[in-house]
Amino acid sequence: MQSKISERFLALDVFRGMTICLMIIVNTSGNGATTFAPLQHAHWNGFTPTDLVFPSFMFAVGNAMSFVMRRWSELNTGQVLGKIFKRSLIIFLLGYLMYWFPFYEYNAQHQMIFSPISHTRVFGVLQRIALAYCFASLMLYFFGEKATIILTIIILILYWPVMVYFGAGIDPLDVHSNAVLRFDTWLIGTDHLYRGEGFPFDPEGLLSTFPSIGNIVGGYFVGKYVQQHGKTFEGLSKLFLAGFILFVIAFWWNYGFPINKKIWTSSFVLHTVGLDCMILACIIYYVDFLGKRGGVNFFEVFGKNPLFIYLVSEITVIILFLITIHGKPLFTWIYQNIFSYAGLYTGAFLFAVCYMLYCWLVGYILNKKKIYIRV
Repeated sequence: MQSKISERFLALDVFRGMTICLMIIVNTSGNGATTFAPLQHAHWNGFTPTDLVFPSFMFAVGNAMSFVMRRWSELNTGQVLGKIFKRSLIIFLLGYLMYWFPFYEYNAQHQMIFSPISHTRVFGVLQRIALAYCFASLMLYFFGEKATIILTIIILILYWPVMVYFGAGIDPLDVHSNAVLRFDTWLIGTDHLYRGEGFPFDPEGLLSTFPSIGNIVGGYFVGKYVQQHGKTFEGLSKLFLAGFILFVIAFWWNYGFPINKKIWTSSFVLHTVGLDCMILACIIYYVDFLGKRGGVNFFEVFGKNPLFIYLVSEITVIILFLITIHGKPLFTWIYQNIFSYAGLYTGAFLFAVCYMLYCWLVGYILNKKKIYIRV
């Protein structure tokens, strides 16, 4: 029994590891202007391999929940709620503090001042994971699995008319007039929104977090299914088939409600959950059925400390931009003086790969010392 559990964790570690590995690569291109197209997010409607990374991370969180929740039956309601809210709050605060870091800035007179909370981004990657995890956990604990499936379906269906009827202008799903932007602006104001799009808009805002609960819930049920049927060819084929069916439904729904990561459309949820089901099925087949281990240990390092390695990757980038050489951020200087000689696009990619290997080394040292940081 113990070996089966460890094998299943191995497959999930590999899945998480692949997700974190790709997440670091797409987040740390040496030069955003010369990044290969598959390593960039779709501008608006559409889908690239990069768009699969974040929802896969959430799917993996759901996988892990299917193992953890078995132990909740031994606890009372207060203890369970304490665990859910504590974990959600810690993850949310880690994300918030990461965006606030290094907590200082320079004013017009080049004087160092404390970064005002009034201009700190509120929502983000870890914040979305925290909120979606919290909602999914509460639904599963209080309403049960069947009700959670029904509620998730209702959320995905209702999100469509909400986006259509509460958007503005000729196209309610446009980047400048969608309901996600309008709601987040009303809720927290533009000063707390992400500005990477060239204007205040947060692709991880509160409204678009609700459909993302579907990625967590999907991961939970797939994780539970794998525990029960993942060691049989029939179980594995059904998992792959279920993923393909979701993929097809998303394909047709795309014509009415376009696949779009930045507003996390319902079709995007089905599309990514479907792909994750098929990818996880392939990993389980490779690891468990064929007994292959090529590359497994590499990704396992990422998968055993995913949250900490992600934080390391983000914080280090911030530090590299704070340090300057001849007036240029160290991040830019390294790319221009080392990696750009391999070509603008290839150099940007090699920079990201080397940076990913640095993060892997951090994870390798932790794994070697048997240090696993859990939240």
